[in-house]
Amino acid sequence: MIQMYTTPSCGSCRKAKKWFNDRGIPFTEKNIFSVKMTQNEVMNILRNTENGVFDIISSRSKLIVNSDIDLNSLSMNELINFIIDNPSVLRRPIILSDTNIQIGYNEDDIRVFIPVEYRRKMMCLDCSNNDECDYKAGLLKKG
Repeated sequence: MIQMYTTPSCGSCRKAKKWFNDRGIPFTEKNIFSVKMTQNEVMNILRNTENGVFDIISSRSKLIVNSDIDLNSLSMNELINFIIDNPSVLRRPIILSDTNIQIGYNEDDIRVFIPVEYRRKMMCLDCSNNDECDYKAGLLKKG
């Protein structure tokens, strides 16, 4: 299942939700301003990033810009609690599946969340073999 961490005023979040809805791809949304993230959620996000906290923290966040917080000096537990207590520092949306993560909205990169069966059907719609294709014939029988 795809989990999307969003905020109401985020334009990129609206674009991502629209992209998933337009394609009928189910996702669960969590508004990080109205429902606090858990330690497990933050850890799961960090586990899936390439560069850890630097992938998910917005350097343009008012809290980061207007303070002298040194993220490098925080322990992992302090960092996780800092994120939970200050969700505005996160880049958004954060889109997470069992195998992929995307921070922010990028129309090309978001395609990794298209389920395999949906991709196969899309390929068949564009295929010029029409009904001569055994694979397509099998898909049509399955629905």
